[in-house]
Amino acid sequence: METTDYVQDSVVELLFGAASSWNLADVHAVASILVLAMDESVTSGKPLSESLGLDAPVLSSFLAKWFPDVPLERFGDLGSDELAVSYEEECLRKLLFRFSTGGSALETLLSRILARRSLRSNHLWQDLGLSSRDELSDLMKRHFAPLAARNAQNMKWKKFLFRMICLDDQAGLCPAPTCGECTEFEGCFGDEAGISLLARNGTIH
Repeated sequence: METTDYVQDSVVELLFGAASSWNLADVHAVASILVLAMDESVTSGKPLSESLGLDAPVLSSFLAKWFPDVPLERFGDLGSDELAVSYEEECLRKLLFRFSTGGSALETLLSRILARRSLRSNHLWQDLGLSSRDELSDLMKRHFAPLAARNAQNMKWKKFLFRMICLDDQAGLCPAPTCGECTEFEGCFGDEAGISLLARNGTIH
């Protein structure tokens, strides 16, 4: 079976297998993130845990809870128990969880997933498999409300998160003391146009 066919079939299974009690916007977001990560895993041969930033036991528990009607083997190689986490990723994890809306189990998982996906090269909404920046902004408002409130100038989310680390840990990652003085203003605040990576990969038509 072709990779895109495999993942596309999984999209249908995941959405219809999700527990009805979950917020539909969250189901859509989580399924989008997961399917993009599955596509990467199948293409690269690396375990799913590497794409999501979740250790295998945590990932297994998460999948079983969210998608009870999908056998775990359908998700492919979940990975090993140990997962290497860089300093930047650990900073992002701590920042996101500290500013989560309620410290829920889902927000703990999202803190880890967003931290791992923030290390990718595209706009963060693209690296989460979402269809637009607006979807990411809505997710941030639901689950990371204090951070969403701080991003009053509508800074690009990936830039914003790393700037928050800079200001929080005094890591010296951001040369400008205020956003308005940033020499890369357009790069930080400009348009985030683009297409969904799921659409580009042929997973969603």
